[in-house]
Amino acid sequence: MSKHGKKYLEAKAKIDLEALYAPKEAIDLVKGTSFTNFDATVEIHLRMGLDPRQADQLLRDVVNLPHGLGKTVRVLVFADGEGAAAAKAAGADVVADDDEWIKKIQDGFTDFDVAISTPKMMGKAGKLGRVLGPRGLMPNPKAGTVVPDEDLPKAIESAKAGRVEFRLDKTANIHVPLGKVSFSGKQLVENMAVLMNAIKKARPAAAKGSYVKRITVTSTMGPGVKVDPYQALAMEIS
Repeated sequence: MSKHGKKYLEAKAKIDLEALYAPKEAIDLVKGTSFTNFDATVEIHLRMGLDPRQADQLLRDVVNLPHGLGKTVRVLVFADGEGAAAAKAAGADVVADDDEWIKKIQDGFTDFDVAISTPKMMGKAGKLGRVLGPRGLMPNPKAGTVVPDEDLPKAIESAKAGRVEFRLDKTANIHVPLGKVSFSGKQLVENMAVLMNAIKKARPAAAKGSYVKRITVTSTMGPGVKVDPYQALAMEIS
């Protein structure tokens, strides 16, 4: 018995499982085979030719997708004093400025998508590694989420506009949302081109052999569509 329902199997039948599709074709197929009754997220999954056990092959960076993600991004900011006031004025959804908030997060509060911190508050934020770390929410200077008070408005604006982080996980994969099924094919392709260019630029110097081994694009609950890695890495930003 298949664990997938009839709609999934009908969608899957429209895809040549052996084919490596051009990026635009793949995106069109993902849009055409999405069958959920909600606006599904389009995701890209990359199998990398990197060894996550080697520190010099780790990959972590951020990129601003030109068309955003099509969702409201909730931002939490660790700041106090003037920084807290600046964060509130800039539209932060939550400002964690005291021990009460730290305890709330320790107890499991994670109703936010991005966490930003001032350097001064990183001592407190750093204690929340168990909660924030596994969810990819720990503020990090490399990801542009540890910033001085005066840079908070720009960081909050950037996070809400569709800045996404991409990082190599322990299984040598990268998973990134590209937008929503309701986006036009052109918008999704342009988001993908910007992401692929960022991944290409972030290639670690120690990377050997094939950098991107496999690429699959999919929608929430929909079947995966394989993309030709060479064509994806050659995508041009329009």
